[in-house]
Amino acid sequence: MRKTANQKAWFFVLPVVSLVAFNAIVPLMTVVNYSVQETFGDNVFFWAGVQWFEQVLRSDRFHAALLRQLMFTGTILAIEIPLGLVIALAMPRKGPWVSVCLVLMALPLLIPWNVVGAMWNILALPDIGLLGYGVNALGFEYNYTRQPGSAWATVIVMDVWHWTSLVVLLCYAGLMSIPDAYYQAAKVDGARPWAVFRYIQLPKLKRVLTIAILLRFMDSFMVYTEAVVLTGGGPGNSTTFLSIDLVKIALGQFDLGPAAAMSIVYFLIVLTMSWIFYTLMMRNEEI
Repeated sequence: MRKTANQKAWFFVLPVVSLVAFNAIVPLMTVVNYSVQETFGDNVFFWAGVQWFEQVLRSDRFHAALLRQLMFTGTILAIEIPLGLVIALAMPRKGPWVSVCLVLMALPLLIPWNVVGAMWNILALPDIGLLGYGVNALGFEYNYTRQPGSAWATVIVMDVWHWTSLVVLLCYAGLMSIPDAYYQAAKVDGARPWAVFRYIQLPKLKRVLTIAILLRFMDSFMVYTEAVVLTGGGPGNSTTFLSIDLVKIALGQFDLGPAAAMSIVYFLIVLTMSWIFYTLMMRNEEI
């Protein structure tokens, strides 16, 4: 007999979908409204058209912040994805140490973002911080409050410490889902560990790695709390990423029009680059 699909379950999901859509659309429409208008206070607006978009796209300040953001995101992906994969491969698959390793990997993800920034702020202080004092004691000049290079290195190391665990857990889950039959066949064929990784593990992890790259790209491209607590965008503007610069324009200068236009451009950049990442990585995926 032919079964009839029951679509009544959608009525239970509809309230949640409606609430999420409302919470997403209303702020977006407010931002769009500000991006095409000018205001001088008293809730009086004047039509500005695409003036703010042109200003943002031609701004050297925006270009500099975007370049810093791209450099940061590229560095983060180049470090965290391979490192997370290596750690996942090294973790045990059976025994009591599995739970210990999983708990240790999950701990950094449980710490709030502002607490992470505050922790590393204290840890990296050049005079009293364990990291800062230790690096200086080794003979390296380190002061993240004054040296742009030290600030960059500190922000990157902090992000790697905080978010590599996410890549590890995703990759470990993908490795555990590979059937033992593949490993048994490889053992019978006398395959070396590198061949097992290349022809069994890596192809099976393709979807997991795609998710990991997309998540880390979006998170790192929208980094704000940890960086602003640690460096405040300094020294100078050396660690002022797009998100930090956007908040400075919106709340510091209270230029709502340019800030709204910049936020829309920011959103479109993240959306477009995420789509490009996904398309390129899934191009040869079998359906």
